[in-house]
Amino acid sequence: MSDCEDGSGLTRAVLRWRVPSMDFFRFLERFSRGIEKVAGVLLGLVTVLVVVSSLGRYVFALPVPDAFDLSRFLIGAAIMWGFASVGYRGSHIKVDLFVEMIPARLRRVCDLFAWLVLGVFTVLLFWKMSGRAASAYASGEATFDLRLPAWPMIVLIAAGVGVSIITIGARILLIGAGQGELDSHETIETSSDTTRPTDEQR
Repeated sequence: MSDCEDGSGLTRAVLRWRVPSMDFFRFLERFSRGIEKVAGVLLGLVTVLVVVSSLGRYVFALPVPDAFDLSRFLIGAAIMWGFASVGYRGSHIKVDLFVEMIPARLRRVCDLFAWLVLGVFTVLLFWKMSGRAASAYASGEATFDLRLPAWPMIVLIAAGVGVSIITIGARILLIGAGQGELDSHETIETSSDTTRPTDEQR
């Protein structure tokens, strides 16, 4: 009797790993939406800064100090935080003509390999960006006009890369659990993935 109970407990544990709970999906969705809001705010700040600086330069002959330095840092941060959202949703440009023609199980292996490669690249990028931030802090690197320290903005960019590691790791876990892949509709629909049959089940 105890062996049966142990076996059923092990089966339930395996099923819990294979099929993530709805709470897990809801957490990932909220986390991803928060990342998107950060990326949107950063992009909005870049837009406002460029518009105000252009008006000041060409209309009033009073450009915004450090507009160039601040805009390039903010653009980098917006890109990296947007990349973190893409790391979870997978809504990036991809060429999958060959992958769509192979069997479902092999396609999942290809998807898992692709996301693992992306994960390794992101970890290396975070390592280099962290070193860049440390270098800017140690050298006292500053902006040209106002001499503002550059390292906080570089840290913001590195933070976006760090969050990307988390989102890409979550995507890898979903693919490994049979929940996510490089779908043709380009996004994870967490509300429907738990109820929609996978290719293996069809």
